[in-house]
Amino acid sequence: MKKYARIIVAITLLSGLGVAAKAEIRDDIVVNVPFEFVVGGKTLPEGTYKVSSLSLDKFSTLLLTSRDNGTSVFMLPLEGESASAEKPNVSFQGVGDQRFLSTIQTTSNVYYIPVSHSAIMEAAAKSRDNVSAPGSSGGN
Repeated sequence: MKKYARIIVAITLLSGLGVAAKAEIRDDIVVNVPFEFVVGGKTLPEGTYKVSSLSLDKFSTLLLTSRDNGTSVFMLPLEGESASAEKPNVSFQGVGDQRFLSTIQTTSNVYYIPVSHSAIMEAAAKSRDNVSAPGSSGGN
């Protein structure tokens, strides 16, 4: 009977270690963004942000949280792939004076964040509207 108890205890400990190992695999990163940017239709200020995966699945929802003010945005990446480098970073797509979060690279995965065509068109139109047209000043 003691033999079975030892086996059960060993299995319980090993399964507990497996859960702990999975918890350590979390693919969270912290990045400093030195400019205002758009993600998920929301404009966020410059600051320090934490990117967290809500599951171990590389196609799962990501959570972007500001460390400065606690604002959070959920993101659903279009696709993901294994990362080839170990340096986490984020990249942006610039349109006019706006920057859209487009890629997040963690130590394990690369996530591509969708940027809606309508948001790009709106930013491009706003940029064109802000460009002052040459004018003439009349003076006699």
